[in-house]
Amino acid sequence: MLYLLQLNQSQGKMFINKKAIITIGLLSLVVFTSMVSLNNNKPAKEKLYKNLKVLPKNITKQQLHDVMEEWEHALGTKCSFCHERDTATRKMNWASDAKPEKEMARKMYKMTEMLNKKYFHAKKNEIGMMAEEGVNCNSCHRGQEHPEVTPASKKEGH
Repeated sequence: MLYLLQLNQSQGKMFINKKAIITIGLLSLVVFTSMVSLNNNKPAKEKLYKNLKVLPKNITKQQLHDVMEEWEHALGTKCSFCHERDTATRKMNWASDAKPEKEMARKMYKMTEMLNKKYFHAKKNEIGMMAEEGVNCNSCHRGQEHPEVTPASKKEGH
Protein backbone atom coordinates (compact mmCIF):
# COMPACT_ATOMS: atom_id res chain seq x y z
CA MET A 1 0.00 0.00 0.00
CA LEU A 2 1.23 3.48 -0.83
CA TYR A 3 1.49 6.18 1.77
CA LEU A 4 1.94 9.85 1.04
CA LEU A 5 3.80 10.41 4.27
CA GLN A 6 6.04 7.82 5.86
CA LEU A 7 7.79 7.89 9.18
CA ASN A 8 11.47 6.97 9.14
CA GLN A 9 11.78 5.29 12.53
CA SER A 10 15.57 5.36 12.67
CA GLN A 11 15.77 9.12 12.19
CA GLY A 12 12.39 10.04 13.71
CA LYS A 13 11.50 12.16 10.68
CA MET A 14 8.62 12.09 8.23
CA PHE A 15 9.17 12.29 4.51
CA ILE A 16 6.93 12.55 1.43
CA ASN A 17 6.53 9.43 -0.70
CA LYS A 18 7.23 10.85 -4.18
CA LYS A 19 6.18 7.64 -5.95
CA ALA A 20 2.75 7.78 -4.32
CA ILE A 21 2.23 11.43 -5.29
CA ILE A 22 3.33 10.81 -8.89
CA THR A 23 1.06 7.74 -9.13
CA ILE A 24 -1.95 9.64 -7.78
CA GLY A 25 -1.19 12.58 -10.08
CA LEU A 26 -1.02 10.33 -13.16
CA LEU A 27 -4.24 8.54 -12.19
CA SER A 28 -5.97 11.90 -11.73
CA LEU A 29 -4.75 13.01 -15.16
CA VAL A 30 -6.05 9.81 -16.78
CA VAL A 31 -9.46 10.16 -15.10
CA PHE A 32 -9.72 13.86 -16.03
CA THR A 33 -8.72 13.18 -19.66
CA SER A 34 -11.27 10.36 -19.89
CA MET A 35 -14.04 12.58 -18.57
CA VAL A 36 -13.21 15.37 -21.02
CA SER A 37 -13.12 13.00 -23.99
CA LEU A 38 -16.46 11.44 -22.97
CA ASN A 39 -18.04 14.90 -22.80
CA ASN A 40 -16.66 15.77 -26.24
CA ASN A 41 -18.35 12.70 -27.74
CA LYS A 42 -21.78 13.90 -26.60
CA PRO A 43 -23.69 16.35 -28.80
CA ALA A 44 -22.99 19.92 -27.76
CA LYS A 45 -26.67 20.56 -27.19
CA GLU A 46 -28.89 17.56 -26.63
CA LYS A 47 -32.02 19.30 -27.86
CA LEU A 48 -31.70 23.02 -28.41
CA TYR A 49 -35.39 23.73 -29.03
CA LYS A 50 -38.52 21.96 -27.86
CA ASN A 51 -41.63 21.40 -29.94
CA LEU A 52 -40.32 22.26 -33.40
CA LYS A 53 -42.82 20.63 -35.75
CA VAL A 54 -42.28 22.29 -39.13
CA LEU A 55 -38.94 24.04 -38.73
CA PRO A 56 -35.72 22.01 -39.05
CA LYS A 57 -34.49 20.41 -35.83
CA ASN A 58 -30.93 21.54 -36.60
CA ILE A 59 -31.86 25.22 -36.96
CA THR A 60 -29.44 27.60 -35.24
CA LYS A 61 -30.46 30.31 -32.80
CA GLN A 62 -29.76 33.02 -35.40
CA GLN A 63 -31.65 31.19 -38.16
CA LEU A 64 -34.67 30.68 -35.88
CA HIS A 65 -34.58 34.34 -34.87
CA ASP A 66 -34.44 35.39 -38.54
CA VAL A 67 -37.43 33.20 -39.46
CA MET A 68 -39.51 34.45 -36.53
CA GLU A 69 -38.60 38.06 -37.28
CA GLU A 70 -39.57 37.59 -40.94
CA TRP A 71 -42.94 36.18 -39.88
CA GLU A 72 -43.47 39.03 -37.39
CA HIS A 73 -42.90 41.62 -40.12
CA ALA A 74 -45.06 39.78 -42.65
CA LEU A 75 -47.98 39.68 -40.19
CA GLY A 76 -47.29 42.97 -38.40
CA THR A 77 -47.24 41.19 -35.03
CA LYS A 78 -45.04 40.49 -32.04
CA CYS A 79 -43.97 37.16 -30.52
CA SER A 80 -47.04 37.10 -28.26
CA PHE A 81 -49.33 36.68 -31.28
CA CYS A 82 -48.37 32.98 -31.50
CA HIS A 83 -46.49 32.38 -28.25
CA GLU A 84 -47.90 32.63 -24.73
CA ARG A 85 -46.27 34.25 -21.75
CA ASP A 86 -45.91 32.14 -18.59
CA THR A 87 -47.85 34.07 -15.95
CA ALA A 88 -45.69 32.79 -13.08
CA THR A 89 -42.28 33.59 -14.58
CA ARG A 90 -43.47 36.36 -16.94
CA LYS A 91 -41.23 34.81 -19.62
CA MET A 92 -42.30 33.57 -23.02
CA ASN A 93 -43.13 29.86 -23.10
CA TRP A 94 -41.85 29.15 -26.61
CA ALA A 95 -42.71 25.42 -26.55
CA SER A 96 -46.35 25.85 -25.56
CA ASP A 97 -49.08 25.14 -28.11
CA ALA A 98 -51.76 26.92 -26.04
CA LYS A 99 -52.44 29.59 -28.67
CA PRO A 100 -54.28 28.44 -31.80
CA GLU A 101 -52.37 31.01 -33.85
CA LYS A 102 -49.24 28.92 -33.46
CA GLU A 103 -50.85 25.87 -35.06
CA MET A 104 -52.27 28.08 -37.82
CA ALA A 105 -48.76 29.44 -38.48
CA ARG A 106 -47.52 25.85 -38.88
CA LYS A 107 -50.32 25.09 -41.34
CA MET A 108 -49.61 28.25 -43.31
CA TYR A 109 -45.90 27.40 -43.44
CA LYS A 110 -46.73 23.93 -44.79
CA MET A 111 -49.09 25.50 -47.33
CA THR A 112 -46.46 27.93 -48.65
CA GLU A 113 -43.92 25.09 -48.74
CA MET A 114 -46.32 22.98 -50.81
CA LEU A 115 -47.13 25.88 -53.17
CA ASN A 116 -43.45 26.66 -53.66
CA LYS A 117 -42.56 23.04 -54.39
CA LYS A 118 -45.48 22.37 -56.70
CA TYR A 119 -45.71 25.61 -58.67
CA PHE A 120 -42.35 27.32 -58.29
CA HIS A 121 -40.10 24.24 -58.05
CA ALA A 122 -38.39 25.84 -55.07
CA LYS A 123 -35.47 24.01 -53.52
CA LYS A 124 -34.63 23.71 -49.85
CA ASN A 125 -31.71 25.61 -48.38
CA GLU A 126 -28.85 24.22 -46.27
CA ILE A 127 -31.01 23.74 -43.16
CA GLY A 128 -33.97 22.22 -44.95
CA MET A 129 -36.20 25.27 -45.29
CA MET A 130 -37.68 26.48 -48.54
CA ALA A 131 -35.46 28.92 -50.36
CA GLU A 132 -36.78 32.43 -50.98
CA GLU A 133 -38.67 31.74 -54.17
CA GLY A 134 -42.33 31.89 -55.03
CA VAL A 135 -44.69 32.83 -52.21
CA ASN A 136 -44.11 33.60 -48.56
CA CYS A 137 -46.15 34.97 -45.66
CA ASN A 138 -45.87 38.52 -46.93
CA SER A 139 -47.32 37.58 -50.33
CA CYS A 140 -50.80 37.61 -48.77
CA HIS A 141 -50.50 39.14 -45.30
CA ARG A 142 -48.59 42.30 -46.24
CA GLY A 143 -48.19 43.33 -42.60
CA GLN A 144 -51.69 42.29 -41.48
CA GLU A 145 -52.51 39.53 -39.00
CA HIS A 146 -55.54 38.51 -41.04
CA PRO A 147 -55.33 39.52 -44.69
CA GLU A 148 -58.48 40.89 -46.26
CA VAL A 149 -60.02 38.48 -48.72
CA THR A 150 -61.88 40.25 -51.50
CA PRO A 151 -64.03 38.15 -53.83
CA ALA A 152 -63.09 38.61 -57.48
CA SER A 153 -66.57 39.92 -58.34
CA LYS A 154 -66.22 42.82 -55.88
CA LYS A 155 -62.82 44.03 -57.05
CA GLU A 156 -62.65 47.52 -58.52
CA GLY A 157 -63.43 47.90 -62.18
CA HIS A 158 -65.62 44.81 -62.49
